[in-house]
Amino acid sequence: MAAKTFAGVPCLRFCPGDRRLSRSQIDGGWWNHRKNICPLISASSSSSEPSIRIAAEKFRSDSKVETLLDSVKWDDKGLAVAIAQNVDTGAILMQGFANREALATTISSQKATFYSRSRSSLWTKGETSMNFINVHDIFLDCDRDSIIYLGKPEGPTCHTGAETCYYSSVYDLLEGPKPNHDRLASTSLYSLEATISQRKDDIEAEQNGKPSWTKKLLLDKELLCSKIREEAGELIQTLLENEDSSRTASEMADLLYHAMVLLKLKDVKMEEVLGVLRKRFSESGIEEKNRRRRPDNRC
Repeated sequence: MAAKTFAGVPCLRFCPGDRRLSRSQIDGGWWNHRKNICPLISASSSSSEPSIRIAAEKFRSDSKVETLLDSVKWDDKGLAVAIAQNVDTGAILMQGFANREALATTISSQKATFYSRSRSSLWTKGETSMNFINVHDIFLDCDRDSIIYLGKPEGPTCHTGAETCYYSSVYDLLEGPKPNHDRLASTSLYSLEATISQRKDDIEAEQNGKPSWTKKLLLDKELLCSKIREEAGELIQTLLENEDSSRTASEMADLLYHAMVLLKLKDVKMEEVLGVLRKRFSESGIEEKNRRRRPDNRC
């Protein structure tokens, strides 16, 4: 579906894609003729700073980008809430603030950039820790007063070392403090993955606890493989026999669960699987299938 427009400019969805400056543009003396350049930020190294500054200012001089920046409802301090979200998992990584320069810099550099209210300056996530958030797309909400940076983090986002900054459940806190009970804000899929991981950790720590079907599958590869075949067959039957859609959803849930147990045994995260799918969006399924090499030994 095409993005909605604002005065003919894509506003709700702005994908930076291929809009980077070439080396020849950077070295062609353009930098020397600009004044009032946006505040200095750093990326992977000090040598990249001029490139990012140049790209950001070039974008701001583009009339379409200026129109887009004008469409944002900045508050009385010239700021808007900026949220970073994992493009594969959907996890909310962090929340900060952005001004015009921060958004323009993010568009051009494809690195999540914010405005620090305490330092009164721009900062790119990862400029110190090297845990950058590589931005794939940028969204504005319906009121155009908040921003989402949809991207892929290169490492932990939180300064504590946690994957995201959101790991304190209000309901857990209300129930009282529990040791080592921090848990990331997760969707149903990733909550299931976390539960499977916990069962595997219990086995490795020799903490038998109560009986668990997941533990049984983790300890018996033949049983696990037979269940995956069984559930796949039952899913297929819902189509061939024109069964109710709720039955299809149920069988798919069974298949997905058992497949995720297999992924855990192989130390493969769902995020990796979704990352592979994302990369295939721009590739023909037939071409991808022809080029893919299949292993001889299959479960």
